[in-house]
Amino acid sequence: MTVDVHLDRLTDADHTLADRLWQLYQHDLSSFRGTMPDRSGRFRSTRLPLFLTGPDRRAYLIRCEGAPAGFALVRGLADETRVMGEFFVVRAVRRRGVGRTAARRVVTAHPGRWEIPFQEENPGAARFWRALATELAGRAWQEERRPVPGHPGELDTWLSLRVGR
Repeated sequence: MTVDVHLDRLTDADHTLADRLWQLYQHDLSSFRGTMPDRSGRFRSTRLPLFLTGPDRRAYLIRCEGAPAGFALVRGLADETRVMGEFFVVRAVRRRGVGRTAARRVVTAHPGRWEIPFQEENPGAARFWRALATELAGRAWQEERRPVPGHPGELDTWLSLRVGR
């Protein structure tokens, strides 16, 4: 079954849409991070605007069958290493190839060295990113655990790989 997946660049004009998807993303992560919404019922979105307007950043809207289905937020485009800052696909389209197609397109659109962090406690993300790294770089990727800034004792897994050039 072929799924129609498109990437559109998100801009500051798309802030409302991006923020709604961010809330879904943070809700998903709350089971791994133990975060709670604020008194108004919203999760913090302080990092999101940086991806919409930052000079070396790119925010992509993932669409599936024309509907908003997630996002990919990339930083470091002006640097030697690009970083998949955040990546999210709504549950309704998971395990249909939407995330894999979108992630592959984002990474290959910006050839060079990539780092992709994720929480090891999220087994779906761990499988997803390792499989994508293998698809894009064969066995030529590395993995390490790094401290999470501002969260003593917490570690994220970081994959490093080179794509294209």
